[in-house]
Amino acid sequence: MSHLPDGPAPDDAPPPSPEKEHPPHGQHGRPLSGGERWSGFKDSPFFPACVLVLILAAAAALFAGSYTYSMANPTPHHIPTGVTGEHDAARRSAFVGAMEKALDAQLDLKVYDSPEAARDALDAQKIYAVFDVRDNGARVRLDVSGASGVTVAQVFAEAAPPVSKATGIPVTVKDVNPLQGGDPRGLTIFYITLAAVIIGFVGAIQLSVHARGLNPAERIAFTIAYSLLGGFAVAAVADWGLGAVDLPFVESWLILALTMFTCGMVFTMFNTFFHRWAMIPTWGLLVLLGNPASGGAVAPPLLPTVIGRLGQWLPPGASYNAQHTAVYFQGNQHAFPILVLAGWSLVSCALFWFWRHRHPGGRGTGPLHAAPV
Repeated sequence: MSHLPDGPAPDDAPPPSPEKEHPPHGQHGRPLSGGERWSGFKDSPFFPACVLVLILAAAAALFAGSYTYSMANPTPHHIPTGVTGEHDAARRSAFVGAMEKALDAQLDLKVYDSPEAARDALDAQKIYAVFDVRDNGARVRLDVSGASGVTVAQVFAEAAPPVSKATGIPVTVKDVNPLQGGDPRGLTIFYITLAAVIIGFVGAIQLSVHARGLNPAERIAFTIAYSLLGGFAVAAVADWGLGAVDLPFVESWLILALTMFTCGMVFTMFNTFFHRWAMIPTWGLLVLLGNPASGGAVAPPLLPTVIGRLGQWLPPGASYNAQHTAVYFQGNQHAFPILVLAGWSLVSCALFWFWRHRHPGGRGTGPLHAAPV
């Protein structure tokens, strides 16, 4: 009986067909449906990558739009202004009307019995300038406060000479509370506040990535730690290192630390509810809205009205206000900005703690199972 010889097939033999080796059968042989393809795409790394492309493009547009809308063309609106001296003089009304026309803004006039009372109001940041009317309105002294808002002082100083010429009323302009020599534009406080805000939530992001196993109490403790050290470093560089501004060091340090902690816990709170997308509400609240509305680069009276008012209730605006008062109006610190920062911190911590089981980090606290016997 003849039989095929053992060994490899001849070189000219056709290769076996994959279909014959693995014939299609059951579910493996049919093409994927649209729903199955979408489900597979959502589970792949390409889905979040595509979403991030769209988010980053939108964020770039919103970032440019929010800062341009708020700060590119600062325009006076309602400016609180004090009046002293012969404030009932007829020519004063003519002068104020001409000043409002030149500023294209409404002056919210507040009458004070003496220059000293007006200066106290200026130091308390209730007003931005003072008209001292003398000689039955024949002359006016305009006191501005560069430290209250250099942009507001600048628009007053620029408008005064043309108004004086138009009304025939001599005007003397004096900056009664100028900025420090190392901070001629008044932006140093804005920059150190911006640093505290950004490093505050970036620190929390890094903890969530590189120290994911931290339990809730440990996460809060380390947020406090980097906030205290980071606030000290920012204050030391701005004051001791660069000499840009003479800070009341301990007060400024603690304000910066509270700012960093607040912004870190805001991200941690959002991370509890939105997980990997927590950066979106954090960036929107603290950077897109909070920083341009803070009043640091442009004083609140020159911001769009709603934005100027809203900014004082957000962490960047509250931090800037507290720091600005600490540096330039020592002894006149207000409780409001500190309470705003503390409120955001407490709410963020409380929400994070109450729903801590939803946070993507932590080592777990479930009971250990007994070892098998």
